[in-house]
Amino acid sequence: MARTTDDQDHDQRGDDQETRLSAPEAMRSAARQLGELVGSEPSAVSALRATDAGWTADVEVVEVARVPDTTSILASYRVDLDQVGRLLGYERTRRYARGQLDR
Repeated sequence: MARTTDDQDHDQRGDDQETRLSAPEAMRSAARQLGELVGSEPSAVSALRATDAGWTADVEVVEVARVPDTTSILASYRVDLDQVGRLLGYERTRRYARGQLDR
């Protein structure tokens, strides 16, 4: 099994050390783990917040690809990670057409 950058980063910090991930590491970890669970490639991390428990990220995913691209259906997921990047939970918070703007 191939080792990911996240695995290598975790090994360098040490298994017994509960060091908080950096923001870029948290973004990559949230997108990667969500993509594995929902079976779709994340297109963006639109928000990232540090919490007492670790991190919360909003990750955008293309759920239904259509032609033209502006009619594709996207979803926004809230992803919760602990301080070292382990997934605690996720939920879909919104579905929308790519061309739709927030009011």
